[in-house]
Amino acid sequence: MRLRFHCQNRIGILRDIVAPFADYGLNVARGEVGGEHGNAIYLHVPNLLNAQLATLKPELEAVPGVFGVRRVNLMPSERRHLELDALLSSLSEPVMSIDMEGHVVAANRAAGQLLGVRIDEVPGLSLDRYLPEVDLPGLIRRNNARVNGLRIKLRDTIFLADIAPLHREHQDDVASLAGAVVTLHRADRIGERIYHVQRQELRGFEAIFQASPRLAALIREARRMAPLDAPLLIQGETGTGKELLARACHLASDRGQAPFMALNCAGLPESMAETELFGYAPGAFEGARPEGKLGLLELTAGGTIFLDEVGEMSPRLQVKLLRFLQDGGFRRVGSDEETWLDVRVICATQQDLPRLCAEGHFRQDLYHRLNVLSLTVPPLRECRDGIEVLAAHFIDRAARQIGCRLPSLAPAALARLVAYHWPGNVRQLENVLFQAVSLCEGETIEASHLRLPDVGNVPGLVGIDLQGSLADILGEVERRVLAALYPQHPSSRQLGKRLGVSHTTIANKLKRHGLGGEES
Repeated sequence: MRLRFHCQNRIGILRDIVAPFADYGLNVARGEVGGEHGNAIYLHVPNLLNAQLATLKPELEAVPGVFGVRRVNLMPSERRHLELDALLSSLSEPVMSIDMEGHVVAANRAAGQLLGVRIDEVPGLSLDRYLPEVDLPGLIRRNNARVNGLRIKLRDTIFLADIAPLHREHQDDVASLAGAVVTLHRADRIGERIYHVQRQELRGFEAIFQASPRLAALIREARRMAPLDAPLLIQGETGTGKELLARACHLASDRGQAPFMALNCAGLPESMAETELFGYAPGAFEGARPEGKLGLLELTAGGTIFLDEVGEMSPRLQVKLLRFLQDGGFRRVGSDEETWLDVRVICATQQDLPRLCAEGHFRQDLYHRLNVLSLTVPPLRECRDGIEVLAAHFIDRAARQIGCRLPSLAPAALARLVAYHWPGNVRQLENVLFQAVSLCEGETIEASHLRLPDVGNVPGLVGIDLQGSLADILGEVERRVLAALYPQHPSSRQLGKRLGVSHTTIANKLKRHGLGGEES
C-alpha cells in the first residue's frame, strides 16, 4: 500500500511517522519527499492491510505536524517512470540512453526490436558489438555538445543519429559528462518525416480547406464552439477529417498548449480499451506491470481526449465514460482509489447514434452528455465545388514529396474526379492523386492515371439532393451524366454525337456545369 502524508516540513517528522509502522512489525519499503515545499511524504508499505490502516490512521494523524493521511496509487518516482515510459513507447524511432563506457542504460521498445533483444535485456548491453566502427563515448567527449545527423550503420541499416550529451553537477558546480541520449532516424525515411512535418505546419483551422461553401460554413461553426469547455460530438463519414477538425478545435481553445490524445474505440477488445483509457493499478491482473499503467486520460490532464468511433464503445466503458463526464472522476482497473481530472472530451462517429440508442446499443444518457455541442462534417460528394482546389493542393503536395515536376490536371481527369462518388472522402482523394502523380510520366495527369474503384458506387438517386425544385434535381442528374460520359468522349462534338444532340447544346451545358470541354 502507498500512502501520502500532508505534513509540516520539520526535522524528525519522518522518524515520527515511520515509528508506528515499526511498532506493528510493518516494513516501510520506500519513502519519498514531495510537494512544492517538501510538505508531503510518501511511504510504500507493501504488507499494510486496509484494516491495519484503519487502526493506524488516528495514531498517524496525531503525529505533530501531520495534517492528513490518504492512500495513493503511485509514488511520485513511479509516476515519473510511467510518464517517461509512456513517452518513450509512443516514439517510433529507437531511443537509447548510454553511459560514458558505451553501455546502454535504458531504451524504448523500438530500440529493443532494432537490437534484437527483449526490452528488459537492453540495460547493460555494449554498443561496441553493434557499432564496432563508431566510438560514441569518444565522440561525446570530443564534442561535448549536441551532434545531429551522424551517419551510422547498425544491423545492415543506415541511420542518422542525433546525440544529446547528459551532464551531472559536481559539488563545485562543475558539470561533467554522464552519457548521452541517442535517437536513430532511418535515412531512407527522412523524406517521409519531412513530409509529415510539412503536413503539421498548419495544424489548426487553416489546415482544413474551405474551398466549398459547405466546408466554410462548418469551419465558422467550429470556430465558435472551439473555446467552449463542453463535450463536442463530431459526426461524419470515414475519411472526412473528423480528427483533423477535433485537433483544430483543441488548438483554438484555452487548452491548446496542453496534451491532445486520441483513442480509436473500434476494433479494440473491451479490456484493452479500458486499460488504454483509464489505466490500471499495480498488480491489477496477471501479467500486469508491477508499477501499474497510466491511462490516456491521466496523460491528457488539462488537455483534450479524442474518442474516435465512440459508437463502438462497449456498454461497460460507456458507463465509466458517463460517470467521468458527470463528475470528472474514475477508477483505474483493479483500484478502489478515485482519480479526479480536468479533461475535455471530443468524440467522433460515423454511425447514427440516435438509432443505436433506440436499438439499445448505446446509452441514451451518454448520448445527451456527448451531444452538448455537435458538428457534422459533410461528405466530399456534397462539396464537389471544392474538388478542383483540393485536387490542386494534393497534387502539389504529392509532387513535393516525390520530388518530381508539378503536373497539371487534364480537364477529363478533373471531370472524372468531380463525377466520382468518393466513398472514402477527402482521404481517398488525397491517396488517389498521390498515386496519380507517381504514375504520371509526362506533365499532365490524365483520366487514365486515376485509379478509382467502383466499389460502393450505388446507382439510382443516392447522393442526389431531393429537397430542391424539379429543375434543380434534373439539373444535378444532367451534370452527373455529362461528368460521367465526358472522360470517354472528351469534346462537345463527340459527346453531342453520343447523346444525340448538337455540339453547341453540349458545349453550353458543359460550361453551365463547370465541366469544360475542348472541340475536336
